[in-house]
Amino acid sequence: MSIAAIPDVSLVDNSEQRTPLILVLDCSGSMSGGPIEQLNAGLKLLEEELKADVIAAKRVRVLLVEYGGMDNAAISGDWCDAMDFAAPTLSANGTTPTGAAVELALQEIEDEKARFRQAGVAYTRPWLFLMSDGQPTDAWEAVAEQCREAEQQNKVAVFPIAVGNADMSVLGQFSRNGERGVKRLQGLQFKELFLWLSASMRVVSNSTPGGQVQLPATDSWSQVPV
Repeated sequence: MSIAAIPDVSLVDNSEQRTPLILVLDCSGSMSGGPIEQLNAGLKLLEEELKADVIAAKRVRVLLVEYGGMDNAAISGDWCDAMDFAAPTLSANGTTPTGAAVELALQEIEDEKARFRQAGVAYTRPWLFLMSDGQPTDAWEAVAEQCREAEQQNKVAVFPIAVGNADMSVLGQFSRNGERGVKRLQGLQFKELFLWLSASMRVVSNSTPGGQVQLPATDSWSQVPV
């Protein structure tokens, strides 16, 4: 299998434990204008914040999956340590193939864990950060069930984020906690969201694999349900 054949140089050079973070980002047409601009600014902020923390820079592994276009879900770049992460500039157009994007993300997580095991690198539970501002336009139900099961088996921690008019009940099906596991972004507070994410990554990357952590509060960016 090709994964086993090609060792990741960064895993050889840096044997620190890792925290994988995969960002599954909605780049459909409805994100155009302010939302995609603020998302890009938030990604740049995430890059800067992670690089500024000496431990997180070495321990957090980042990968982006963007979905939009004509039902297209694609990996943006490769898994890399936060110190090497360069935030891309995303553009918005097309549909919302949420199912394909999450399926791709789950496979990428398992492939990355296989590389960790091969390199003898310890890791904490990967984070799957799923952002959407609309309804899925592909078959997503089976993938949502797969995602819930992966979270129940502690293979991944899933963080669904609803932007704009995204359907909370649909996003909730990707989380073992249902709608209670979904956070709705207040307005376009992507900056506050990514500051929270970078702070959370700093906490988790400092933790022991399998240990419990106290994450920062989300009230700076999350809308409280009425």
